Amino acid sequence: MDMAVAAAAAVHVLVDRHETLATAESLTGGLVAATIVDIPGVSAVYRGGLVVYATELKASLAGVPMKLLEERGPVDRDVAAALASGARERCGADWGLSTTGVAGPEPQDGKPVGLVYVAVAGPTGVEVRELRLTGGRAAIRTESVTAVLQLLADALRAAPARV
Repeated sequence: MDMAVAAAAAVHVLVDRHETLATAESLTGGLVAATIVDIPGVSAVYRGGLVVYATELKASLAGVPMKLLEERGPVDRDVAAALASGARERCGADWGLSTTGVAGPEPQDGKPVGLVYVAVAGPTGVEVRELRLTGGRAAIRTESVTAVLQLLADALRAAPARV
């Protein structure tokens, strides 16, 4: 599934459910938000997002515990979960999405190129997926966007709609 199709599917479900979405992005640098806002009608559901490329901004803007960042670095399963929760809480949304990882061209803090974590935080909790992607920087970023949107679609299917 391509990222535009994944975005459209998720946005339409959110519109039908009258639920909202926010994003916190690192390696994708706003590509998740840009993909989402390309969908007509998205203003009914998209609250906003944070591009927190610098590690300290993950803490100060998105609310990731600094101790977690210091101990594990920014490319970590629990950091992805905290980013998604931070986006949800700080933007006042029902759902929060996040991306963090290494797009390349070089490894970062001992983490290999292509290691990515995507997360979705929602009313029933947080789910994180670890990805091991291949290809160049653009391909890794694009696949990360598609993966986080697919994770959102899966979470929406699994979660009961608000009443």
